[in-house]
Amino acid sequence: MNYSLDKIDLQIIHLLQKDAKIKIKEIAAELNMTNTPIFDRIKKLEQAGVITGYSTRIDKEKVGLHLVAFCSITLDKHNQSNIKQFELEVKKLKEVIECYHIAGMVDYLLKVVAKDMIAYQTFIATKLAALDNIGRVQSSFVMTAVKEDRILPLA
Repeated sequence: MNYSLDKIDLQIIHLLQKDAKIKIKEIAAELNMTNTPIFDRIKKLEQAGVITGYSTRIDKEKVGLHLVAFCSITLDKHNQSNIKQFELEVKKLKEVIECYHIAGMVDYLLKVVAKDMIAYQTFIATKLAALDNIGRVQSSFVMTAVKEDRILPLA
């Protein structure tokens, strides 16, 4: 479905990005509109695939995930079958919260969370190393998260 975004759509998206639990009447009040057109626009944005879902942000530290690492992965073989297989397998790893196929010196960049260094080492040794076609893994560890924002700069 092709959907052209206008200024009001962008404002609605911005408000939902800041707070997915915001009520339709609050959005309507903020935009000086009534509830029905706001509701209709949100439904159209969902149907068009602009809004792909709603989620809750969790403080990693408060749930015991104290270590964040970025793994740079280089594959041994770069044919379509091996790439597809790696992507299917990495999606199953719960510790991997983001995975990007990138251009440059490495093939993939994974964002991994773990309880601590021992848990991360276990993840690398028993799960990531068990995947076929991995040529090299290099890990970088987050010391401080300076900015973690999920709000897209739309306007």
